[in-house]
Amino acid sequence: MGRTPAVQLAPGVWRIPTAPADLVNSFAFVDDDGQVTLVDAGVKRAPRRIIAGLEHMGSSPSEVTRIIATHAHSDHIGGLNDIHGRTGARVAVHERDAPYVRAGKGPVLDGVTLLGRLLRHGLASTPTQVDEELTDGQLIDVGGGLRVLHTPGHTPGHVALLHESTGVLITGDSIWNMRRRMTLPMKALCTDVAMTKQSAHVLGEVHYDVAAFTHGPEIRDRAREVVRDFLREKAGEQ
Repeated sequence: MGRTPAVQLAPGVWRIPTAPADLVNSFAFVDDDGQVTLVDAGVKRAPRRIIAGLEHMGSSPSEVTRIIATHAHSDHIGGLNDIHGRTGARVAVHERDAPYVRAGKGPVLDGVTLLGRLLRHGLASTPTQVDEELTDGQLIDVGGGLRVLHTPGHTPGHVALLHESTGVLITGDSIWNMRRRMTLPMKALCTDVAMTKQSAHVLGEVHYDVAAFTHGPEIRDRAREVVRDFLREKAGEQ
């Protein structure tokens, strides 16, 4: 069986795998008028898979009007400049990560790990214009409302996104579900390791039915309870 170009999570909400085994995902929200909002643009080679996903959904690049980046890491914005060029869509990023997207340089990494000290700024990406700077709690006009949840630590301006009308939560890199095992993101890739762990608890305080991950497949069955159990386990670790 071949790879599915796009997986429907709820009416008008899709996950677009941009790497094998669901290791990296973008997302698409389709409004009633057919306009599409993309979330994340994957690595540099991801745009072709994003376009295939749009076609599978019955959409096209010309219908993409906004691209939201959850944060300024190259596996999420590596393809951003390309997709922006193909669509002409407005680019939205949290205000604290916007300078990194414009500069094409990742945020400074936490020196708590050797790899973090060696990588320093992580991996570079192509500089891309940012048209809209997002803030915590902002409700973006997407399919009934897409709520911005600022969850800093992985990067200063990292966000999760809650689609309130369908109950779909996009965790961003607050939590990974690689190979169907939830973890916090790698310490070496975080700007502030302690803050990453602390801010993830925001995801246990909101209500949703589907937990969708930028790394790994979604959880549909008792999603909020499963995430909250994970967060309680992490809180108990020293």
